[in-house]
Amino acid sequence: MNYADIIIIGGGPAGMAAALAAYEAGVRDILILERDAALGGILQQCIHNGFGLHRFGEELTGPEYAARYARAVREKQIPCLLNSIVLSLSQDRTVTVMRPDGGLSHIRAGAVVLAMGCRERSRGALSIPGSRPAGIYTAGTAQRFVNIKGMMPGKDVVILGSGDIGLIMARRMTLEGARVHAVCELMPYSGGLNRNIVQCLQDFGIPLLLSHTVSRIHGDRRVCGVTISRVDEHLQVVPEDSRYIPCDTLLLSCGLIPENELSRGAGIRLDPVTGGAVVNERRETSLPGVFACGNVLHVHDLVDYVSEEADLAGRAAADFVLHSEKKPSPICRIHVQGGVRYTVPQQIRVGSGEVRLYFRVGRIMHHVNLLLRDGEHILFRKKKQKMTPGEMECIVLPAEVTAALGNEAVLSAEEESACAKKN
Repeated sequence: MNYADIIIIGGGPAGMAAALAAYEAGVRDILILERDAALGGILQQCIHNGFGLHRFGEELTGPEYAARYARAVREKQIPCLLNSIVLSLSQDRTVTVMRPDGGLSHIRAGAVVLAMGCRERSRGALSIPGSRPAGIYTAGTAQRFVNIKGMMPGKDVVILGSGDIGLIMARRMTLEGARVHAVCELMPYSGGLNRNIVQCLQDFGIPLLLSHTVSRIHGDRRVCGVTISRVDEHLQVVPEDSRYIPCDTLLLSCGLIPENELSRGAGIRLDPVTGGAVVNERRETSLPGVFACGNVLHVHDLVDYVSEEADLAGRAAADFVLHSEKKPSPICRIHVQGGVRYTVPQQIRVGSGEVRLYFRVGRIMHHVNLLLRDGEHILFRKKKQKMTPGEMECIVLPAEVTAALGNEAVLSAEEESACAKKN
């Protein structure tokens, strides 16, 4: 059986950043396993700019951002096995991998970093009534057709879901000559960044219909139209408030699902809200020596934040390999309350120093008090003017706060009016 100090599963932006961070931390025996024919992951088809502002201080396209990391990986001579499908991960950190030119092999690792990314929610998960004609694509599939293969999925388009990739594809299809009739969003708020709403929809006069969904798909061999309907406060279709839009293409941008089949098979504990692993502040999962980062852990807004998190996971994996004799620390479990949907990490080792706590809220909130409590004792407080579900939030917990943590703490987001009523 082969061995590597650190195996990184996934050669996208998270995997490459983790590999480079582990290398800088002193580990040289690193192996990247990537299922595609090249490094870069989803960034290869994201030809729009806006990447790298936080990381490099300049706007890059997706391929440019990926190329910078791929070049650094080559310069450090970190081995990469491309066209490699990882079939399983065992609890003793043995990775089973299939390669077309090497067959089936087993590789034991001192530490593993999970960086498999995420996939799009398909029509099968949405239960839209109607036939199953051609012309229905996820937004990412349509993006690959247009940007990689140079093929147009259609000319008259309706988009369901206002995630960032759906917003970006509304602009892309318009620039390629298609007519985008509308972007429909089930919720009363957009799931994408505000800058994408402005740059991709408002700048092109594309309507965003909040509290609307596609209630029926029409067509036999090819989509010929969709019925869109308003939904009520319980997200139920209001039949009398419906209209038919003729179109030949329906793009779905209805959420991303972290690719955690390997994690589940290894018995790693998963968070039911994020769909990713439950981790501590080092991004270590419930399986010692296995770390997770990027969109396989939770869906990020910006690739810059993916790289930042991957740095942390890569350094932690290197530390595990180089100093595995460290004694375990007491763990504080972070619970959520009020408007907070989840946090990452979900656990913090007591006394672990300064920790960045990432989270999302479940609705649009104004004039918010963020409170971290240990029982009735407030450990941390911060005010935010506005928070939306489409944007990931972050608070920095100082070292003195993590040192004061007990077994459990609660992060809550409370609007000031609600706080005033309590007082």
